[in-house]
Amino acid sequence: MKKQLSQKWTVSKYWLRFLIIILLVIGVFFRFVNIDKKLYWGDEVFSSLRISGYTQSEMRKQLSNGRLLGIEDLHKYQYVNPEKNAIDTIKGVIVEDSQILPLYILMARFWVECFGDSVAAIRSFSAFISLLTFPCLYWLCQELFESSLVGWIAIGLVAVSPIHIVYAQEARSYSLWIVTILISSVALLRAMRLKTKVSWCIYAATLLFGFYTHLFFTLVAFAQGIYVLAIERFRLSKTSIYFLLSLLAGFITFVPWIWIIITNHQPETVAWTNTKQTLFMSAARWAGIFSRTFLDLGISPNEPGKLKFFLIPFILILLALISYSIYIVCRRTSKEVWLFVLTLIASVALPLLITDFVFLKRYATSRYTLPSVLGIQLAVAYLFTTRIASISTKSWQKKFWSLVAFMVIMGEVVSCMVHFQAQIWWNQVPEKYQEYPKIAQIINQGKKPLLISDEDNIIPPLQVLSKLIDPKVQFQIVGKNQLPEITNGFTDIFLFLFEPSDFLKAGVEKVYNSKLQQVDDSLWKITKPS
Repeated sequence: MKKQLSQKWTVSKYWLRFLIIILLVIGVFFRFVNIDKKLYWGDEVFSSLRISGYTQSEMRKQLSNGRLLGIEDLHKYQYVNPEKNAIDTIKGVIVEDSQILPLYILMARFWVECFGDSVAAIRSFSAFISLLTFPCLYWLCQELFESSLVGWIAIGLVAVSPIHIVYAQEARSYSLWIVTILISSVALLRAMRLKTKVSWCIYAATLLFGFYTHLFFTLVAFAQGIYVLAIERFRLSKTSIYFLLSLLAGFITFVPWIWIIITNHQPETVAWTNTKQTLFMSAARWAGIFSRTFLDLGISPNEPGKLKFFLIPFILILLALISYSIYIVCRRTSKEVWLFVLTLIASVALPLLITDFVFLKRYATSRYTLPSVLGIQLAVAYLFTTRIASISTKSWQKKFWSLVAFMVIMGEVVSCMVHFQAQIWWNQVPEKYQEYPKIAQIINQGKKPLLISDEDNIIPPLQVLSKLIDPKVQFQIVGKNQLPEITNGFTDIFLFLFEPSDFLKAGVEKVYNSKLQQVDDSLWKITKPS
């Protein structure tokens, strides 16, 4: 492939580099613009709680005693403070969120200590980490395809890829996971090429970072093992032995955390996977997962509307492009190349696909299939390279595929433009949180408002709402099956219950001779009869 592209690459490298630089600038812009404007939703609130070093039980015990609270009292459990250190952060993860690996949380804590604890500062850590995707991706293409041209085109596709932009602006570990996948892939291919002990030690170190970044990195490592053994024809060669030793070394370092997950399992944290799905719903969800790699207008799988039907032709075209790209990679490249791409795509997608369609539940989400997204983007980058820049491609084919590449990139850019203007996106569970800005606006209109709730609604509902509410608002949080002592002096008193509490609603009406006027699904205004 290198010889085939060398002549054309010499002629076109200047305009291609110029185009990629433009896409890079656009990609960096969309990673940081309006980074604090979108709703700081439930998962991010849990990230901030873990960063603070407090636990849910501590927070509930200290807040749900019925006393009057200000916003700063709630935000105490969202920011780094002198009362808790990094060891407390690790303890909190172990006790309450063992399935969330600690590397991102610790790195984010140090970032917040250096750059502040605003929403923009916390999210900017993910955005900054996402920038490392570009050099890692270019290096991977050099190792895999031996072509800088494929690397440039892959960078162009990833720079404005909507799925990368979405997770670059979220205070979660997904940007870091993408980088660890790329680095471990580069280290593996480099170790297989150099066959030195140092290179295999470097690969083992990348496994350590990957294991402690995301739980599903274990599937990526397993897929890498299949790749190595298949290349070595399942023989116990020197390369196979070094790989197994590296994998064993990386896995041994992860064994303590596996034990923590087993002994501190929290099934309620993944209760959303119990949602039943039909075959059609599962198929539609998977089509959306893969198409969001290149086109994403913020349509949630659970959202009704005609726009979803309007997008069907575009989604089918993108799925056809992805399938054809994989076919071309398998047809035109060596076993070392196409097998790597296939194992990367299948590493997470295949297990989740099987469980989704066998158990008819919602196991797969876009954030879990990021390794597959990277494999797809490598395949599409190779397709565009061979179809546009190859000297053996006919003129009309070059024009056609240049148009296809242009349309794909325009779809990505349009998706990014829609995304940066939105206040809430599909990954933030709009069916649960889209009313929060409206609720906050209603509460903020009061001259001296009081917001009452109970301990079941502290996290994430009240903490999410606290990011939108003015400092003048005061809170009163009671324990379960307890009633608040409502004091005088407030112009507007609201009852906020995302998690329903008939006891609290009925008790307030009876004890305080008041009526509850529902102003939203989760918000009631307490009024006394004239």
